[in-house]
Amino acid sequence: MTTAVPETMTCIEFDEPGKPDVLKAGTRPVPQPAEGEVLIKVAAAGVNRPDVLQRLGGYPPPPGASDIPGLEIAGTVVALGDGAEGLAIGDEVCALVTGGGYAEYCPAPAQQCLPIPEGLSLIEAAALPETFFTVWTNLYQRAKLEKGESLLIHGGSSGIGTTAIQIATKLGARVITTAGNEEKCRACTELGAERVVNYKDEDFVEAAKDFTGGKGINVVLDMVGGDYINRNIKVLAQDGRLVNIAFLQGSKAEINLMPVMLKRLTLTGSTLRARPVEVKAGIAKELLETVWPLIAKGDVKPVMHSVFPLEKAAEAHKLMESSTHIGKIVLEV
Repeated sequence: MTTAVPETMTCIEFDEPGKPDVLKAGTRPVPQPAEGEVLIKVAAAGVNRPDVLQRLGGYPPPPGASDIPGLEIAGTVVALGDGAEGLAIGDEVCALVTGGGYAEYCPAPAQQCLPIPEGLSLIEAAALPETFFTVWTNLYQRAKLEKGESLLIHGGSSGIGTTAIQIATKLGARVITTAGNEEKCRACTELGAERVVNYKDEDFVEAAKDFTGGKGINVVLDMVGGDYINRNIKVLAQDGRLVNIAFLQGSKAEINLMPVMLKRLTLTGSTLRARPVEVKAGIAKELLETVWPLIAKGDVKPVMHSVFPLEKAAEAHKLMESSTHIGKIVLEV
């Protein structure tokens, strides 16, 4: 079952890895939804760090996924593949995808689609899936963050950070976060962080110790890596959990495992892109039940920094790499 769909579409592609300027507009056939998928006429697509890594050649799409960048979209369902259930032509949704988001049309597994939360535009909704799925699976499925526990979030002003601060505080955690300047620190405070550490001026290990009265942090969400890895281990409380979701300063570090053993720590992490549809469907279900009502009430919202037209994807990537933004960057199609 379909609505009127053209044969070709505009998308953003690149021939060789490189700087943002390798991104260019191209024309390709409109993809067809496979079994269990829907085809979405894209209104907007989120820009994320994994897109930058893919453009640089460091994060290739998994087998069978589109080589077009873009891991989250919002738009209107225009075609249904065989076995796609729960959605109809004309439904407005946001979706997590394995690639293909920087385009006028993009297929998505029906189980990875979520309704647009009440009160949000399609452009705002495009900023939800990648960060909300990532935060939820890592903080609540892997780290088992509980109400009343302390959470240290590195990079609090990023898309992941602004999402994690809001979800965690609304669900009862005490949040301390790091950021790199006064404006970013202020934004984190406004989102609900109890304590914000400007990492250029202050040691987050000492700040976290003071924040917890010397007990240590229950959960650390880290996207920095490098020398933060040992400092994170140092800052964790008994039975603490360290979750790594990226390594902006590198993934290798020499660590002393004795504190891990003595404090019964858990070191974990995950990537999302290559995980099975069934796993992502489970995350979507939990988000719909737990977080989507908070968005509808206005308690949680995507923090938007900039919206670029699709053809300005290179400019969006330059902004992402500058790390001067607070919150999300979105491409409007």
